[in-house]
Amino acid sequence: MLKRNLIANYLGQGWVAVMGLAFIPLYIKYLGMEAFGLIGLFAVMQAWLTLLDMGMTPTLNREMARYTAGAHSPQSIRDLLRSLEIICFSLAAVIALGVWAASGYLASDWLRAEKLPTAVVAQALAVIALVVALRFVEGIYRGSLFGLQRQVWYNGANAILATLRYGGAVAVLAWVSPTVQAFFLWQALVSLLSITVFAASVHRTLPQPPLPPKFSRAALAGVWKFASGMMGITFLALLLTQVDKVLLSRLLTLESFGYYTLAATVAGVLTLIISPITVAIFPRMVELSTREDQAALISVYHQGAQLVTILTAPAVMLLSFFAGGVVFMWSGDANLAENTAPILLPLVLGSFLNGLMWMPYQCQLAHGWTSLAIRTNVVAVVVLIPAIFWIVPHYGAVGAAWIWVALNAGYVLISLQFMHRRLIPEEKWRWYFADLLLPISGAIGVMLLAQQIQPASYQDRWHWFAFLLITGSLALAASTALASRIRPRLLAIMERSLHWRYS
Repeated sequence: MLKRNLIANYLGQGWVAVMGLAFIPLYIKYLGMEAFGLIGLFAVMQAWLTLLDMGMTPTLNREMARYTAGAHSPQSIRDLLRSLEIICFSLAAVIALGVWAASGYLASDWLRAEKLPTAVVAQALAVIALVVALRFVEGIYRGSLFGLQRQVWYNGANAILATLRYGGAVAVLAWVSPTVQAFFLWQALVSLLSITVFAASVHRTLPQPPLPPKFSRAALAGVWKFASGMMGITFLALLLTQVDKVLLSRLLTLESFGYYTLAATVAGVLTLIISPITVAIFPRMVELSTREDQAALISVYHQGAQLVTILTAPAVMLLSFFAGGVVFMWSGDANLAENTAPILLPLVLGSFLNGLMWMPYQCQLAHGWTSLAIRTNVVAVVVLIPAIFWIVPHYGAVGAAWIWVALNAGYVLISLQFMHRRLIPEEKWRWYFADLLLPISGAIGVMLLAQQIQPASYQDRWHWFAFLLITGSLALAASTALASRIRPRLLAIMERSLHWRYS
C-alpha cells in the first residue's frame, strides 16, 4: 500500500503542480503583475489562517491512521470527526466575516496598489475572504483521507478538481471577465465543490457507529495534547516563514510583491516534490511507532529521507545554478526572468534545507513528540524575527529570502542533533552522510560541468528546455546512483521489468 500511495501522490500532486504553475504566465497576461500580487497575498492569508486550524488537520491525519491500526472504535473516531467538523465550520464563518470586514482597510491603508483602483482591490479581498474560509474547511477532510490511506482516490479526485480550479480560471479570464474578482469567484466555486466531494468520501469510508455521531468533549480531550502541540508548531512556523511576506506586502509596491510571490511560487515546487513522500510514509510510520517496531521504522525513515534528497537535489541545483534560465524557459519573458532570478536563488536554497527536515519531522510526529519543534522554533523566533524587521526595510525581498536560508540551515545543523539522540540515536551520521551528502554531491557535480555549456542568453526557450531537461536528468541519475537504499530497489524494479518484457 505504501508504494501504491507514493505513486498515486506523485501522479496526483504532480498534475496539481503542473496545473498550478502552467497557467501563471496567463494569469499575469490577463490580470497584470499587481493583480498577481493579490494572488500572492491570498496565499499569505491562507498560510496565516492555518493557525486557526488548531492542529485539526494533522490530528485527524494521525488519529485516522491510528484508527486503521486499531486504536479507535467506529464510535470514537466518528465522534472526533463530528466534533472537529463543528469547530472547523464555525471558525470558517468567523474567518470569512473577519477578512470581509477588514477588506476596506487592507485595500486603502495596507497595500500599495498603483494601477488597480482601491475599490477593485477591496472587492477582490472580500471574495478572497470566502475562498480562504472554504480552503480552510477542505483541510480536515484532506487530513482524514490521508490518515485513512485513501490517497489513491484522493489524488485522482484532486487532479480533476485542480484542472477545474486552474484551467477553468484561465477560461473565465479569457471568455467571461478578465478581472481579479472573477478569478477568485471561480476559486470559491471550485473550493465549495471540493469540500462536498471530500466530505462525502470520508463519511462513506468510515463505518457507521452504534449511535449517531455527536460533539464530544471526551473525544477532543483525547487528542488535545497532540493538537495543541501542533498548533504551537504551526504558530511558530508561520512567524518564521510568513513574517517576511507580511512585511513585504506592506513595504513593497504590489507589483514588486508580485515578483517575490512569483519566485516563492517557483521555489514552492520543492514542497510539491516532497509532500507526496511524507504523505504516503507518515501513516506507515505512525503504525510502526504504535506497534514499537523500531527496526522497520528506521528502514522506512532512511528510505524516505534518501528519496526526498534524490528527487529534490536535481531540481534545487537547476534552480540555483540556472534560476533565470528556468524562469525564462517557463514564461518566455526575459524581463520576468531577470527580476525574479535574484530572489529565487536564496528562496530555493532555504526551501531545500527545509525539505530535508520533513522526514525527521514526520518521525517526531509519528512518536507524538511535538515539544522539540516548539522549543526549536521559539529560539529561532527570538533570534531571527528581530533580524527580519531590520533586514527587510534595508535589503527588501532578497534580504528576506536569505533569512529563510539561515533559519533552515540552523534546523539542519542543530535541531536534528536532539531529534536523533532521543528517537533513533544510532542513525544521525547515516542521515547526514548517506541520506544527504552523497546524493547531493552527485547533483552538484553535474551542475558544475553543465555550467560550461549553458545557453548564453534568454532568446530561445526550446534551447533552454533541452539543456535543463538533459542536465536535470543526468543530475537525477547521479544522485540516485549515490543513494544506497534507493539504488538497489530501483535496480531490482528494472530487472523485474526486463524479465517480464523478455519472458
